[in-house]
Amino acid sequence: MSQEYNKDIVNITTLINEQTFSRYHWLVLFFCFSILALDGFDTAAIGYVAPALVAQWGVSKPALAPVLSSALFGLAFGAMAAGPSADRFGRKNVLIVSTIIFAVFSGLTAYATGVASLSVLRFLTGLGLGAAMPNAVTLIAELAPAKRRSFVVNAVYVGFPLGAAVGGFVSAGVIPHYGWQGVFILGCLLPLLLLPFMARFLPESVSYMAAKQYPIEKIKAVLERICGQDLSHVKQCIIGDAPAKGKVEKSALGLILSKSFLLTTLMLWVTYFMGLLIFYLLTNWMPLMMKDSGFSTEKAALLTALFPLGGGIGTLVSGVLMDKFNPSRVLSMVYVFAAVLLIAVGQSMGNIVQFAVLIFLAGVMVTGAQASLPALAAPLYPTHSRATGIAWMLGIGRFGGIVGALLGGVLLGMKLPFSLTLSLLAVPAALAMLALWTLSVKTGRASVAEKGNVPSLNAAE
Repeated sequence: MSQEYNKDIVNITTLINEQTFSRYHWLVLFFCFSILALDGFDTAAIGYVAPALVAQWGVSKPALAPVLSSALFGLAFGAMAAGPSADRFGRKNVLIVSTIIFAVFSGLTAYATGVASLSVLRFLTGLGLGAAMPNAVTLIAELAPAKRRSFVVNAVYVGFPLGAAVGGFVSAGVIPHYGWQGVFILGCLLPLLLLPFMARFLPESVSYMAAKQYPIEKIKAVLERICGQDLSHVKQCIIGDAPAKGKVEKSALGLILSKSFLLTTLMLWVTYFMGLLIFYLLTNWMPLMMKDSGFSTEKAALLTALFPLGGGIGTLVSGVLMDKFNPSRVLSMVYVFAAVLLIAVGQSMGNIVQFAVLIFLAGVMVTGAQASLPALAAPLYPTHSRATGIAWMLGIGRFGGIVGALLGGVLLGMKLPFSLTLSLLAVPAALAMLALWTLSVKTGRASVAEKGNVPSLNAAE
């Protein structure tokens, strides 16, 4: 046991950062990963069932644009409300409530009878989906040791593209036997089964509890599970980025929009906006675009599923590289490769094997970079505004998804060639790259300025 832990005061930041990744960390990772997988499954489900809706309801394909975009409005508003709520009421509490919301309304979606009711239900489902993601990411980011934080957060975020990809395979099997309704019923039952275990075993963030002055025994109970040490002697827990005594703090939202953080916040918003524009245009409309190009409904769903599936590999590799190099520059280069691959996909439709491989590789880059942004954002904000910073990045970014969903309907109505549509998506990929490069310059300068003047996180000081 290190000397620090024999003292009455323990710095939570230092203690967590000194730990290896324990079995308790793996338990938290499992819950957060599962929530994001269910989130991804439900978010992408509407794109996979779209061809069945067109056939059953006899509506035109562009008429589904409000349905595809309504969930994204819910995701945006849910995320933006959940960040400040989590910074006030706790990450775990908001995560559980948001999971209940998206589970219930996903089940009700199966009983929609037309475009109007389906749009409303998808919006309400989106409120829960949007609130769940930033809180799962914030919770694992605040419990993981710094030396592995990017990889761990990315490993959790892999759940989202993996869940979206599994949705394609599940939809291909469920829809022929149980109709499109079966996909949403499954999207209701799975999170409801997980909820009792989350309520019992998922911890609250210790940084949050310390910032909100929870009883010391509750904080120590979680810390002892993390570090495997007896902390019964500890009388006070502090956090490394705690404000000085007597200092008046800005609100969480006020801080992320303050002069010190404004450029960081704006660059994160631009990047997430552009990435989701690409992601949702393709996952929502690619099955219909492929069907127009001569693919069957089942083959279109399976090929589309390769796009988010590739993100799992990209996210994990990006996490490793982000822990070793400047994370903003790592992700900016990923978007360069994404732009090139999107153009290449559109030129390869004549060869089905090459087409499938390039879709997968494009997903490795686009989804991998997108899923890595919460890991990039988490350490850029202090504890009392971290959930808000991540949630507002996700919420503002969702409007990029809305633009993508609506733009896809416009492009489909214009009957543009699939290859041209993919080539046009290289533009938002390039804009995301530029925003990340700008952020890398800012964080690089900040690191240089802080060298030699970094306050110690030692609890003894």
